Amino acid sequence: MAMTMHLDVVSAEESIFSGIVEEILAPGTMGDLGVMPRHSQLITTLKAGELRYKMKDGEVSLFVAGGIMEVQPSIVTVLADTVVRVEDLDEKAAQEAQKRAEDALQGKDPADLDYEAIQVELDAAKAQIEMIHRVGKSLR
Repeated sequence: MAMTMHLDVVSAEESIFSGIVEEILAPGTMGDLGVMPRHSQLITTLKAGELRYKMKDGEVSLFVAGGIMEVQPSIVTVLADTVVRVEDLDEKAAQEAQKRAEDALQGKDPADLDYEAIQVELDAAKAQIEMIHRVGKSLR
């Protein structure tokens, strides 16, 4: 029997997943992070990207738009700003968000812009589009 750990994935709006998994791959801000049962303790920030976890009966992918992950030897908690299930990803909406962010960075009075917030939005849109292409989902 494979070793397992408990995973909780929570967004600002709801609990997305709580259950037993064998492996986790998360988009850490310093690079992708693989977590197996009995991993050393750590806390890391997450960037926009794909959160994958492997269960006994298959693998699940979610899009996270940043957050924090806490790893304990047998429990992992992901507190994500936003979580979107793969089937709910919308390439057209992501492309529109990317265009809005790029347009915002192009023009207005610099005093009126929150460059960091716009850059986060742009990065999230790009990561969503990349994930849609990687999982093979076509434009709606």
